[in-house]
Order: sequence, then C-alpha cells, then structure tokens
Amino acid sequence: MFELVQAGGWLMVPILLCSVLAAAIIIERMWTLRRKKVIPAKLLTGIWNLLSGDALTEQHITEIENGSPLGKVLAAGLINRHLSRDLIRESIEETGRHVVHEMERFMNTLGTISTITPLLGLLGTVIGMIRVFTAITVVGVGDPGQLAGGISEALITTAAGLTVAIPSLIFHRHLKRRIDELVVAMEQEAMKLVEFLHGERKQLA
Repeated sequence: MFELVQAGGWLMVPILLCSVLAAAIIIERMWTLRRKKVIPAKLLTGIWNLLSGDALTEQHITEIENGSPLGKVLAAGLINRHLSRDLIRESIEETGRHVVHEMERFMNTLGTISTITPLLGLLGTVIGMIRVFTAITVVGVGDPGQLAGGISEALITTAAGLTVAIPSLIFHRHLKRRIDELVVAMEQEAMKLVEFLHGERKQLA
C-alpha cells in the first residue's frame, strides 16, 4: 500500500485524505439518517393520545422536541396549537426548514469530494505524462525505467481518484434520495397533526 502511495506521487496524499473524510461522512450520515431515528414509529400516536386525554404538558413537548427530527417539527406545531391553522403550518414549515438543513449536513462536502477526486487523479495523470516527456527529452527512449516511473504515477493517481469518487458519488445520491423520502414522510406526519389540531379545535368550538 505504501509503495503505491509513494509511486503515485504527492497527489496521493490529498486523495487519501478525501477518502478518509468521505468514509467518515458516509458512516455518520447513514447512522444519523436511519428512518426509525428520524421518524419514530409511534410518535404521532403518542401525541394524539396525550392531546385526546388533555394530558400534554410542557415537559412532554420538550421531550418530543429533543427526541428526533420529526419531534422538532411536531413540537413547533404543539407549542402553537392554540393559534390559527395557518400560523401552526407556518411554524411547522419554518422549523422544518431548519431540520432539513441539519439533515443535509456534510452532503455538500461529500458531493465536492466526488467531484474533485477525479480531477486530482487527472492532475496526477498530467504530471506523470509531463515526467515521461521530460525523461524522453533528457535521456531519450532508451531507458524504460525513467519512462515507467512517470506512466505508473499517471495511472495510479487516476485509479485512486476514481476509486474514491465513484463510491462517494453513489452514496451522495443515495443519501440525498433518503433525505427526500424522509422529508416527504415528515411533511405527511406534520399535516396529520395540523388536521388533528384543527379538527379538535372545531369540536371544542
């Protein structure tokens, strides 16, 4: 492994750093964006039970808010449950934007890694070919060792860049798709809460 890094030249260092960073982001996001963590299965049912029994307290709202991303969104509606339907929706949407921004954390970095690592590999290719042609100019084509060093540097950096970029791109798109699905699911849960709160107020009126 060290021999490959050494043969690839100094550009292997940023490529390897990108690979470590990409792996850390992928593992962290895959763990954080688990559906059961973002959208707990029985959260809305529990809230309905508390509201129906008129047992919802500020402590319950705080626990709901701190429990999950969906909890933060629903807590915004619960805090403003005595306001009009439009104001409840506005508070939920505003909180939802912050929650989505948090869910998309590090995604731009992962996308950047998937873009720049092939370019770093291409730069290594160019530098390697420059070495080849410089060697040809100096010693001619009679010394294969001189030529092989530049060619191997070009091929190794290109392969390393693509090896990092391809998985990064795959996971970037996969995670973006997961976030979109979770956001849609959270919107549906939030609208159910709004309808419940509005219906309950109509009954009380």
